[in-house]
Amino acid sequence: MTSGSPDAAADGTRWLDAEEQKAWRAYLFSSMLLQDRLDRELTHSTGISHAYYEILVALSETPGRSMRMSELADRCLSSRSRLSHAVSRLEERGWVRRQTCPEDGRGQLAVLTDEGFEALDAAAHVHVESVRTHLFDQLSPEQIASMRDVGETLLRHLGPR
Repeated sequence: MTSGSPDAAADGTRWLDAEEQKAWRAYLFSSMLLQDRLDRELTHSTGISHAYYEILVALSETPGRSMRMSELADRCLSSRSRLSHAVSRLEERGWVRRQTCPEDGRGQLAVLTDEGFEALDAAAHVHVESVRTHLFDQLSPEQIASMRDVGETLLRHLGPR
């Protein structure tokens, strides 16, 4: 939103100028469209939603292919209840199992099963091809370097402290 009021800055709001507004909307809408396309293609080809795929990826990248449920929720930017529901669906498929955390006996671990790893491996081929087709094949090497620079800058600002 831009200000229609000549004295809008009097309240301290730093309104976006026309170029910033164009950049913001291009980023916002393109990222939404990309996420939607990746999710639709992955779900259509593999039956795995992008949200479930990210859970499987997170587990596959940890020692023992296991993670505390609370950490997994944080990693996936999910509420605890939403993650618990997703893990239940993945358990039904035999791709994840829960176990009690051996360190304290209170926490729950989500553990990627061998079957889950195989499903992830099969889905990864579809996912990476979609990312390549809809993102990297559309950009020049210079644009990819700029995208990385912008992303790393934002991660330093927004990432875990």
